[in-house]
Amino acid sequence: MAGFLLVPLAIAGCTGDSGGSGAPAGTSAAAAEASSSPDGSAAGSPAQTLQESYQQVISDVLPSVVEIRTTNGLGSGVVLDEDGNIVTNAHVVGTATEFEVQFANSATSYPATLVGTYPQNDLAVIRVEGAPELQPATLADSDAVEVGTLVLAMGNPLGLSSSVSDGIVSATGRTVSEPPSEAAPAGATLPGTIQTSAAINPGNSGGALVNMQGEVIGIPTLAATSPAGGGGAAPGIGFAIPSNTVKDVAPQLIEDGEVTDTNRAALGVTVTTVADSSGQPAGVGVVGVEPGGAAEAAGLREGDVITAVGDQRVSSTADLSAVLADLEVGQTVDVTVQRAGQEQTLQVELGELAVS
Repeated sequence: MAGFLLVPLAIAGCTGDSGGSGAPAGTSAAAAEASSSPDGSAAGSPAQTLQESYQQVISDVLPSVVEIRTTNGLGSGVVLDEDGNIVTNAHVVGTATEFEVQFANSATSYPATLVGTYPQNDLAVIRVEGAPELQPATLADSDAVEVGTLVLAMGNPLGLSSSVSDGIVSATGRTVSEPPSEAAPAGATLPGTIQTSAAINPGNSGGALVNMQGEVIGIPTLAATSPAGGGGAAPGIGFAIPSNTVKDVAPQLIEDGEVTDTNRAALGVTVTTVADSSGQPAGVGVVGVEPGGAAEAAGLREGDVITAVGDQRVSSTADLSAVLADLEVGQTVDVTVQRAGQEQTLQVELGELAVS
């Protein structure tokens, strides 16, 4: 079961194997043979070879990372193919349908239009027109990403185009919740995100989190805020949507303009948070049951208050979304409810989250 993040989150945008010598991938033969580096460090030293690896990855990947401007702000995006499809965050595009796209080390902007958006996973695809020599990024298998992996975050933080920050993968499989946005007025719950120490700032959203093989492992989307100190940024805690989610969602948006197969579990209910006598969240009230859905089949009713799913207590709609995000379509789980003052446990075979 993935861990749950227990601090509020704020939107960050608008945010190799070594060879026999032990040098990281990307180290040039010339550098390995040189007697010394320009700054006087020994040739082939860890600092020099790491620096050269960073420079090689940046050179290889940065042309695939773009700046996206809307009338309301800016964010970043990653080129998917030579047809001009670019993946970004749903909260970057908002409700816009037309955009301006600028590539690294270029002053020229190109028009782009919306292909499709999926706020439930905070992903969208736009298509740029007229841009020459598109360089698609390589998407990694994010299921293979390990804690401690060196990563670079590439994007346009605070409008500083083609910026790069470095860090490591701090954790995987995080389920985090986004606050409401123009694209998702009710917010969004993102399962399986990659936590990183690389700096994620406003404008980085939709950009690239890249490993040292030059592969995109995730799309930066969130930076954590601290519950203490007025909710300011919590340095070194950022989150990226895994590349395997992009591989699932983006092709559907490109082909159909929408997501037709969400691959996310759902109960098939409309819910609201229920408070106790002290005003604290105490459960999830069922205010509507989808006809023919999982909840109806299991016997859930309007007026039930869900207090647990499996062994996870739920006190709010955000809790319920986070728990369901870690479960599978078709999985059978125990759902504990309060009904007419009595506790009951119902077995529910989870359905699939509908596209809304």
